[in-house]
Amino acid sequence: MDAERAANSTCADPPGARTAIPPAPPDDAALAQAYEFCSRMARAHYENFTVASWLMPRAMRKHMHAIYAYARMADDFADEEHDPAKLDQWERELDFAYAGAPRHPVFVALADTARRFDIPREPFADLLRAFRSDLDFRGFDTFDELLGYSRYSANPVGRLVLYLFGYRDHDRQLLSDQVCSGLQFANFWQDVAVDLEKGRVYLPRDDMRRFGVSLEDLRLHNADSKFAALMRHEIARARELLVSGAALGKLVDNRLSRDIMMFAGGGLAILRAIESVDYDVFSHRPSLGKLDYLRLGWRALRGRLET
Repeated sequence: MDAERAANSTCADPPGARTAIPPAPPDDAALAQAYEFCSRMARAHYENFTVASWLMPRAMRKHMHAIYAYARMADDFADEEHDPAKLDQWERELDFAYAGAPRHPVFVALADTARRFDIPREPFADLLRAFRSDLDFRGFDTFDELLGYSRYSANPVGRLVLYLFGYRDHDRQLLSDQVCSGLQFANFWQDVAVDLEKGRVYLPRDDMRRFGVSLEDLRLHNADSKFAALMRHEIARARELLVSGAALGKLVDNRLSRDIMMFAGGGLAILRAIESVDYDVFSHRPSLGKLDYLRLGWRALRGRLET
């Protein structure tokens, strides 16, 4: 299989694809090519937090890249192309992979990862559910609704990482959910202005009413005392999730604990960056630089978390 050609071809089902005999597993060269395709995709996209950070064991990175490539392409179908048909086809490709007949290079790699680590289909399907909801984004009335969205949009990623390291129990999954939700909320509050330009407001409407902040205030970039109070409230919630979830770092081995501290620490650093600009995320988009990441890495190696 030529990964580049396969990736650029249409995802439409060929005649008889649903009943065809599954092909033989890909040979070593094809599998290596598929993983390299996923790794190039991971390296090509900027994220607030590096994918498969340098703290993660080298042998695990290609599997993280496969998971990332799966989610990245689905996210693009929803966010950039607004194409529900492509999301539906992506789920069919997922079904092919779990039937032992992966076709797209992302799924050739992903099927191998899922087979090696006995990963169930559910977390991959949950991510697609979140991306489909993004196509008809209506915001959230309550914080509980926002948590429900994060249940599908962020938490599956943490659970997938736990599967990679052999952790399958409910208690660790719940702590992972807290880190993932807290990290996603930190990104939401960092990008209030950016998301507003896309027609999205993640701030719960009940909270906005409680603090006297209207949608028009957001559109006018009104970072007054009411908006600051609202942001303090949301940041406190995100910080509580990140700090409590970081306890997971003590319940896993060193291969994973350092990455957990890196991700939780990164979310907390974003929250501090928002506070450092007096919550005015309209005039200044809080972000982390290379020095910040070096500090995060150093603290993670020492098992320390700065709140």
